[in-house]
Amino acid sequence: MKLLIDHPWPFALAHGGLQTQIEQTRAALERKGIEVEYVRWWDDRQTGDLIHYFGRPSAEYITFAQAKGMKVVFNELLTGLGSRSAQARFLQKSLIRVSQKLLPKAFTSRMAWDAYQKADTVIALTGWEAELMRTMFDADAAKTVVVPNGVEAVFFRTDPSQPKGDYLVSTATIDPRKRVLELAEAAALAKIPVWIVGKPYAETDAYYLEFRAAQKKHREFIRYEGAISDRSQLAAIYREARGFVLLSQRESLSLSALEAAAAGCPYLLSDQPWARSVFGTSAVYASPAARGESLAGVLRDFYEKAPGLRPEFQPFTWDEIGGQLQSLYQRLLR
Repeated sequence: MKLLIDHPWPFALAHGGLQTQIEQTRAALERKGIEVEYVRWWDDRQTGDLIHYFGRPSAEYITFAQAKGMKVVFNELLTGLGSRSAQARFLQKSLIRVSQKLLPKAFTSRMAWDAYQKADTVIALTGWEAELMRTMFDADAAKTVVVPNGVEAVFFRTDPSQPKGDYLVSTATIDPRKRVLELAEAAALAKIPVWIVGKPYAETDAYYLEFRAAQKKHREFIRYEGAISDRSQLAAIYREARGFVLLSQRESLSLSALEAAAAGCPYLLSDQPWARSVFGTSAVYASPAARGESLAGVLRDFYEKAPGLRPEFQPFTWDEIGGQLQSLYQRLLR
């Protein structure tokens, strides 16, 4: 079996969880003995049995691949859609239907809505996203499967007797979507120490500069040293932390939340469908709109209760995810 992986965005332009997902997926599949290559757009001699596309390919892309005898699997992160209200989703669905009826095919083809019917399999990270794919884009339920992200083995090496520190930790890109500034300001109000790990898309970004100003003003509560690339060191931080916090406005399936869960760290998450569908009652939740004193109160309560929390959720390892994908590919090729 030879698998080709494709994705429309160069990693050099924007870091984040999707890059980790793609790289870890490839590594896990190679450990299963699958030959994996990234699609070389300039190489007209490249061959493969199946394409796994990260994103939403056009219908034409799928048609051409299938004409070459290749199956096409794709998984799209419905981050924005999954965080919208039911009313907003209804309006979006109505707009899709009207557009498909009234607008030229040359326009609607750019939206690639029909990719959900043309692909051989559509992969969702969560049950919530699978439901959105079926209800919003009419994905065939028989061809829609849920395969979540995995977690690297280093994060699972936990010692229940290991003493905890006095800080909360949050690992996220310094971006308005992740609400890192709001977390920092609330932590300062609550007088709770929080260690924020991550970096901005650009150090000239206005939101990042505002965050840095708040961090410098409240150094006694807000620790920030940038991103941490050493996975063992990051795993140790999770294990020593009193709790993990992620207050994203929009999310698909947070890798950092899965890592924290694997390390046995209690977690406080934004109260959104993706989180509820994965973590259920194992997590503590905060309103995505909470900020200031309201959010400070939630943080204070979580900080006090965290030592007694024992989350039951256990994520998959990347090797287990590799096994799920291998079985999926084998079924398709048969």
